[in-house]
Amino acid sequence: MNPSLKDKTLSIKDNLEKVKERIAKAAIKAGRDPQAVRLVVVSKTVEIERIQEAIQAGVTILGENYIQEARDKISTLGHTVEWHFIGHLQTNKAKYAADLFDMIHSVDRIDLAREINRIAEQKGKTIPVLIQVNISGEESKHGIDRDGLIQLINEIIPLRNLSLQGLMTMPPYFDSQDMALPYFQVLRELKEEMNQQFKESIRLQELSMGMSSDFEVAIEEGATLVRIGTAIFGERQ
Repeated sequence: MNPSLKDKTLSIKDNLEKVKERIAKAAIKAGRDPQAVRLVVVSKTVEIERIQEAIQAGVTILGENYIQEARDKISTLGHTVEWHFIGHLQTNKAKYAADLFDMIHSVDRIDLAREINRIAEQKGKTIPVLIQVNISGEESKHGIDRDGLIQLINEIIPLRNLSLQGLMTMPPYFDSQDMALPYFQVLRELKEEMNQQFKESIRLQELSMGMSSDFEVAIEEGATLVRIGTAIFGERQ
């Protein structure tokens, strides 16, 4: 084996174990079962060989941001792991996302939801989806605003080939993760409000929030899916 490749393998494995330890510690601190928090390892721009190393080290969910890049990876690696789409999804790419992914985190408008549903119906499958909420109000961030969330849920409920599982958000980047906490708190409160408002129709279970810089406080606020790449693969080029 190439020595440099061996070093990378050990590094990814070690980083993964450290992240899992931090997830467990944060969950226990919050009085939660660590098993209730699933790790989505973000593999965008990461080479196939390094992703294979991560899978060998025990990764079970991979998160991708770009359709074409994901298509190439999934055709090579197959569905030995779950694939989650976590990036902004153009409506004209929905047919690929519906075909390739086990969950889509970033539904933020009804035309996108309807197109995913249409493709899923053609394929005879039901696709788990999350609604992306733009809590910060930043123009650079995608997602439905808080005021539009109720209407979007109302419009998604009748779509029989979508399974609405929860909410997702991305707060601004802060040097201190404690500064991201209020954004995660708002998403948790929104989930509780939506479950109360739509208690006859849906039950939102998932909160996809928290990345390498802030996942511990996200877990404290109830994250069930944390999206972590840099802490495992290192800084991207």
